[in-house]
Amino acid sequence: MSDHDEEPSAPVEPHVAAVVVDVFVYVVVLNLFVEYFPQVLSETFTLSLLTALLLKGVLEVVVAAKNRVKKRFHQASTPIGKVAVGLLLWVVLFGSKFLVLEAVDLVFGARVSLGGFVSVTLLILVLLLSRAGVRRLLQRPTTPRQT
Repeated sequence: MSDHDEEPSAPVEPHVAAVVVDVFVYVVVLNLFVEYFPQVLSETFTLSLLTALLLKGVLEVVVAAKNRVKKRFHQASTPIGKVAVGLLLWVVLFGSKFLVLEAVDLVFGARVSLGGFVSVTLLILVLLLSRAGVRRLLQRPTTPRQT
């Protein structure tokens, strides 16, 4: 039986594939931070995988909250409204670092440490940039390439 005789399998749901890729990217980035930043610790690879899953969940919530606040910023019609929503956006972005630190501490205790505010801020920034870069790399081209 050749490969051509097999029944084609159903395609993977794009959202599910994106989540899996995100978690893989998070695991790689997190383990690079564990290797190169002494204040970022994970006792085992399994814990870093579970931490990546937790980070995926928490960061999805933070990104959704940030997007809702940004939408409100654009809807605000008065200068005071824009300032108030701008402050709310700052609170979401600033507070998200503490949310990540507390969630990791609550779930894993001393077995995983993301360091302090500066290291977790850098980690989150690199996680989100890496995720965006990999997603862009894996995107299908919208226009055919000319050769």
